[in-house]
Amino acid sequence: MAIQIQDSADVSPMATIGDGSSVWHLAQVREGAVLGENCIIGRGAYVGTGVQMGDNCKLQNYALVYEPAVLEDGVFVGPAVVFTNDHFPRSIDPDGMLKRGDDWEAVGVTVRRGASIGARAVCVAPVTIGRWALVAAGSVVTRDVPDFALVVGVPARRIRWVGRAGVPLEPEGEGTWKCPQTGELYVETNERLMEAPQS
Repeated sequence: MAIQIQDSADVSPMATIGDGSSVWHLAQVREGAVLGENCIIGRGAYVGTGVQMGDNCKLQNYALVYEPAVLEDGVFVGPAVVFTNDHFPRSIDPDGMLKRGDDWEAVGVTVRRGASIGARAVCVAPVTIGRWALVAAGSVVTRDVPDFALVVGVPARRIRWVGRAGVPLEPEGEGTWKCPQTGELYVETNERLMEAPQS
């Protein structure tokens, strides 16, 4: 499958772009970044130095993914989402000198398989977004998000569970939840959700 890179995109020759991936107008992919197969990098999006992306990821228009972020397979990052990478950001040091790259330690956001981050959400590193979790648009994530959690607000907090299809789950009783779209069952234990064992 062919790789598509628009003429106006800025893709470092030291980046690795997987087969079938597309990089759209005005997007930037920095040196050492690795994109898996069939990824889509939208208009004006930024992929920082050394960022790792799995297969089938979508980075929508103007999303900013700063290093050292890691996105596993099937991650969706909505328009204008920001992943931060600094605990204590400053432009200058206490002496008034401009800080350089080696004056601070970058920390990253990790997004597990199948998770989705809604438009204009901010993920404040270091945090991990769990498998198939859903971060609502405009939320600010300041702590780890469990697998299958739907989180909203500032700071983001869990309000529901969602299944792999992305729709809210319905309670079935005794800690069991069901996806109304696929019929898949999930089991909640100690405020964590996992797929029900196959019978």
